[in-house]
Amino acid sequence: MRFAPLAPYSPRPRRPRLLAALCLAPLLTGCFAASGDDGDGEGSAAGDGARLRVALAFPPAEHLSPYGADATILSRLGVTEGLTALDANGAAAPALAASWRREDDRTWLFTLRESVFQDGTDVTPAAVAASLTRATLARPAPAALTGVTLTVKAEGGTGVRVTTARPDPVLPLRLSSASLAVLSPKAYAKKGAVDPAGTATGPFELTDVNGATAAVLDRFDDYWGGRAQAPGIDVRFIADGGARANALRTGQVDIAESIPVAQAAGLDADTRRETATTRTTSLHLDTRSGVFKNPALRAAARAAVDTSALAEGVYEGHADAGAGIYGPAVTWAASKRVQPTGRAEPATPGGAPVTLATYDNRPELPEVAQVLKQQLEKAGFTVKLEVREYSRLETDALAGKFDAVVGARNSLLDTGDPVSLLASDFTCAGGYNLALLCDKRVDRAVAAAQAVEGPGERQDAAMAAEAAVLGTDAVVPLVHQRIVTGVDDDVSGVLLDPYERTLVGAGTRR
Repeated sequence: MRFAPLAPYSPRPRRPRLLAALCLAPLLTGCFAASGDDGDGEGSAAGDGARLRVALAFPPAEHLSPYGADATILSRLGVTEGLTALDANGAAAPALAASWRREDDRTWLFTLRESVFQDGTDVTPAAVAASLTRATLARPAPAALTGVTLTVKAEGGTGVRVTTARPDPVLPLRLSSASLAVLSPKAYAKKGAVDPAGTATGPFELTDVNGATAAVLDRFDDYWGGRAQAPGIDVRFIADGGARANALRTGQVDIAESIPVAQAAGLDADTRRETATTRTTSLHLDTRSGVFKNPALRAAARAAVDTSALAEGVYEGHADAGAGIYGPAVTWAASKRVQPTGRAEPATPGGAPVTLATYDNRPELPEVAQVLKQQLEKAGFTVKLEVREYSRLETDALAGKFDAVVGARNSLLDTGDPVSLLASDFTCAGGYNLALLCDKRVDRAVAAAQAVEGPGERQDAAMAAEAAVLGTDAVVPLVHQRIVTGVDDDVSGVLLDPYERTLVGAGTRR
């Protein structure tokens, strides 16, 4: 779903601030590592910082729809929230819901805290139910809802009852997804459109968007978690990694995400923040058509890849060689990993033509693709390389316009649940299936994992399903990334999140 261009911002009267449950604010704004005034903006009250200037790597690809990849832009900038959040250990933490309990194997009751939307209306059970119901109707479905059917109903003055078609033991984790953010009824005023401007609940309100170039956010003074320390955020979308690093060096921005490893050494040590993430860079092979419909040629491509050359060469040691879909930041994965079985024997490529695509928003990816091109050509493939900006690549990649795609994916971004990633990325019904994989054995393994309730047992089932996916050679894990964020030394309170859902919060200031 998409929303119409944003109208120019016009200030409106604010309601008196609600009594906030301030004791929970540190859980949501300080659970990740924290990293304040010169020239570019003054605080509006004593003790305020200046406006923050932020450079993001990914311009909006879907007009800032909350249901797709753009959802994380909104959450990273402190615009949107869901009923729950993820804490530093990957467990569900309170957000708009102060608490919850499981009533039976398919039903959960969430109790809302007192809060308001940015348009001044109350966050009521009816509004929450309507917002989440809208998400269930979005097409394509948000990745967090892949294979899941939800029914959401208001219950009394503070309750929201969520019922799933099948038992879903990780529902509180699922509802932490950025794509399941709660918006006010005004967000859906236009048919077929969703507008997050002035309709969300976070500490910052989206007030203006200049296409794929820039955005303006102002502080939302009635935020339930307390008034933000920065009066607003001026965002620039800079796809080129070198340009982001230069903007930080020259004082044009205060925070620059995803600094290229080639640029990291050129930053002062006190401006570099390296964060281990659950992000894996992988080679996805089109299993539906073309060269890699043949499992034996997929096996040949997998055998041709030298992942250690990528980790040490391209990433200069800021990454680990690919071990699986889940890397070292998923701390339990290595001890539970299951070896893939049933792989085809590699065939001789014989010059088979391959179109290999990637995007340049993450600046290492084109270099990774160039090295892969050389490795695949050495193995006997004929490779054409195509590099685009992500917003111009995603649609064609999901439609199978390329034989192979190099992409970077945070394995716990969508739900915090490892099984949900497998459902969205590698099953027949998956909404982000770059390999276009549709394999009955994989679908059975993922479905079995989705039904498991105990955390340890669910991890075991996830690793069995990972082995089934890897056994198809539809995906070749290349490296597990550590992300470098550039932070000016006058800035404090930046939220460096291994799940890459947060960046700026109520406590971020300069």
